[in-house]
Amino acid sequence: MIYKADINLREKLSSMFQKFNCTLVRSYLQGHMGTAWVDDLENPTVAQVMVGFFVFYAGDINSEAAEELLYNLPEHSLVIVKTDEWKKYIETIHKGRIDKFQRFEFKKNPEHLDRNHLQKFLLALPQGYELKRIDASLAEEPSLHEVSEDFTSQFDSTEDYLNRGIGFCILSHGQVVCGASSYSIYDQGLEIEIGTHPDHRRKGLATIVASALILECLDRGIYPSWDAANSESVALAEKLGYIMEEPYDTYYINYKK
Repeated sequence: MIYKADINLREKLSSMFQKFNCTLVRSYLQGHMGTAWVDDLENPTVAQVMVGFFVFYAGDINSEAAEELLYNLPEHSLVIVKTDEWKKYIETIHKGRIDKFQRFEFKKNPEHLDRNHLQKFLLALPQGYELKRIDASLAEEPSLHEVSEDFTSQFDSTEDYLNRGIGFCILSHGQVVCGASSYSIYDQGLEIEIGTHPDHRRKGLATIVASALILECLDRGIYPSWDAANSESVALAEKLGYIMEEPYDTYYINYKK
């Protein structure tokens, strides 16, 4: 049997997930967004944290609830764990419906992000494009969500996003073609979501819009965390000033209940 955790369990889950240097886990543990499931509401021994389609497991893999938690997934999930035991268990339980790949973690040091370096990118906006902060009208603009649904999807509403999130986008002929926004938030910062319409790639737009968001975060005294899913994202992060920490295993699981 598994149970949805409440706010009173966050302190106990913090010790269980202490090996995760991940802002998404912090987002849940600090009470900003996401959900968690456990084997016991008083003294949990194994737990699952979910923020969007990212899923994290920690605790006693021998718990009777561990297998049930591994089946407690949305249809499409990115699953991250920290031990070989958990990896082997995932590969056994979800054999035939997983794709194992690497994501890339970056050092979380604001000193690596040089304002002058970032501001130079803002000057390179091509003619015919317009850089704007995501406001109430843009947050509901269909073309924004066509570029990426995840610019605002973790927030409860447009109003919630405007109160707690930050984002910038680039428009062409009134349509959003590129954006950088807060996928999630935590006490000290946010996790960046970035996307560009296929017809407008290779023009430096992602560099520009990411620079705008990073500069805004630095001005507010919060950290713009970057986690890369592929080599293109790694290259962009390093261009902006981020320094690689390490690659880590991730499981894409296509699970239909």
